[in-house]
Amino acid sequence: MMCYSILGPFFPKEAEKKGASNTVIGMIFGCYALFNLMASLVFGKYLVHIGAKFMFVAGMFVSGGVTVLFGVLDQVPEGPMFIAMCFLVRITDAISFAAAITASSSILAKAFPNNVATVMGSLETFSGLGLVLGPPLGGFLYQSFGYEVPFILLGCIVLLMVPLNMCILPNYESDPGKHSFWKLIILPKVAFISFVITSLSSGFGFLDPTLSLFVLEKFNLPAGYVGLVFLGLALSYAISSPLVGLLSDKMPHLRKWLLVFGNLITAGCYMLLGPAPFLHIKSQLWLLVLILVINGVSAGMSLISTFPEILSCAHENGFEEGLSTLGLVSGLFGALWSVGAFVGPTLGGFLYEKIGFEWAAALQGLWALTSGLVMGLFYLLEHSRRRRRSKLQNILGTEEERTTLLPDET
Repeated sequence: MMCYSILGPFFPKEAEKKGASNTVIGMIFGCYALFNLMASLVFGKYLVHIGAKFMFVAGMFVSGGVTVLFGVLDQVPEGPMFIAMCFLVRITDAISFAAAITASSSILAKAFPNNVATVMGSLETFSGLGLVLGPPLGGFLYQSFGYEVPFILLGCIVLLMVPLNMCILPNYESDPGKHSFWKLIILPKVAFISFVITSLSSGFGFLDPTLSLFVLEKFNLPAGYVGLVFLGLALSYAISSPLVGLLSDKMPHLRKWLLVFGNLITAGCYMLLGPAPFLHIKSQLWLLVLILVINGVSAGMSLISTFPEILSCAHENGFEEGLSTLGLVSGLFGALWSVGAFVGPTLGGFLYEKIGFEWAAALQGLWALTSGLVMGLFYLLEHSRRRRRSKLQNILGTEEERTTLLPDET
C-alpha cells in the first residue's frame, strides 16, 4: 500500500518538469484503478487455474520490480517517451497488485474460514497504515535523497518479501468451479452489497483530490498540517477495522446491521464535512477532524462486513465451498473497489470545481445514504420472507403429522 500511495507528494511536480500536463498526470494516477478493475476480474476467475500461492508471489515479484523501475524514470528523456513509460510501469503495477491482493484475500479466507471478517479487518489495519505512511515517508526520502531512493527502497522491501512468502505460505489445491462472476453479481443481495462497496470506495477516493484543497483554502493551514487532517480518518479506520471484524465473526447476526448503520453514519459524516449549506452550521477545523474520525469507524463497520456477507450469500445459492468461489468473491471485491477509486476522485474533482466542496461532499453523502437505505430495506424484506417461509413450513409439518396419525387412530 505504501508503494501505491508514495507518489502523491512529489511525483506530479517531477512529471510536470518532464512535460506532462495536469490532465496527463491525472490519467497516470487514474489508469491504475481502471487496470486494477479489469485484472481483478480476470485473476478472480482463473485463481484456481493459476494457483493462489503462485499468483500472490508472482504479483509481489512484479510489483516490487516495477516499483524499482519507477525510481529510474527520471533518467528517461522528457516528453512522449517519459509519459509512455509512466503509463506502462503504472499499468503493470496495477495488474501485479491486483494479482497479489486477489490471491491474498482468497488464501486468508481459506486458511481462516471461521474468522473471515477478523482476518480481513486485520488486513485493512495494515492497508490503512500503508496509505497513511506512504506520503510522509515518500516526501521525507525525496527531500533527503532525491527521486530514486523512495521507489528503490520500497521496491526492494517488497522483493525481499517474495522468498519469505514462498517458504511460509501453504499450497492450496482446488478444482475449478462451474460458476462465473455474472452468476454471482446477479444475486440481488450481492448486487446491493456491490453498490455499497463502490459507494464507500468512491467516498475515500473523493477526499483525495478535494479535502486537502478545501482545508488549505478554508483554514489557511500550512501544507505539512494537511496530512495530519487525513491521519484522523486513516487511523480511526485502521484501529476500528479488526475490532469490527472480531465483532462480526463472534455475532454473525449483527453483520447486516453493522453494514447498514455504518453506511447511514457515513452519509451523515459527508453531509457534515463541509458542512452542507442547508444545515447552516459554521465550518470549523475541530469539527472536520472529528467527522473524519467518525467516518473512519463507520466506513470500517460497513466495509469489513461486505466480504463475509457476499461469501455466505454465494454459499447459500449453491456456489461450492473452496478456492474457486473465494477467488470470485476476492476478484469482485477488488474490481468494485477499483470502480469507486476511479469514479470518486474523477467525479469529486469535477464537482469541486463546479459546485464547491460543501455541496460535492453532500452529494457523496447522498450516495452512501441511498446504498444504506436500500440495503436496510432489502434485509427487512429478506427477514419477513424467511419468517413467512418458516411459518408455512411449521403449518405443513403439523398437517403431515395429523395425516400420519389419523389412520392409526381409526
